[in-house]
Amino acid sequence: MKKQAQSEARASHEPIPDKLYFKIGEVARITGVQPYILRYWESEFSVLQPKKSGTGQRLYRKKDIQTVLKIKHLLYDQKFTIAGAKRRLLSDGGEAPSDLPETLRRLREALEGLAALLRKQ
Repeated sequence: MKKQAQSEARASHEPIPDKLYFKIGEVARITGVQPYILRYWESEFSVLQPKKSGTGQRLYRKKDIQTVLKIKHLLYDQKFTIAGAKRRLLSDGGEAPSDLPETLRRLREALEGLAALLRKQ
């Protein structure tokens, strides 16, 4: 009985209001995830990086809240490990932002190779 109540609590969340930024407490209320867990997830998932105000307050966007909900679903409902959830998020959403320079380098090399082939013809 207790597990069913926990599962129902995890599945339900508030609709995301239409505004630009949300403080961590608002995100916690909307997603049903405690603030300390949100801060931990920021350290584990490179796709979750809210902006910070001048005073250090975390400012989440709608996209960040959707990412939190995705992480929550993977970890709590589908029972992924942290490592498995990271891999799933990266495979669903492309490469991590930190891989961007490497991706651009590979793309440039591929385009240069293609240009060389076209010049030969």
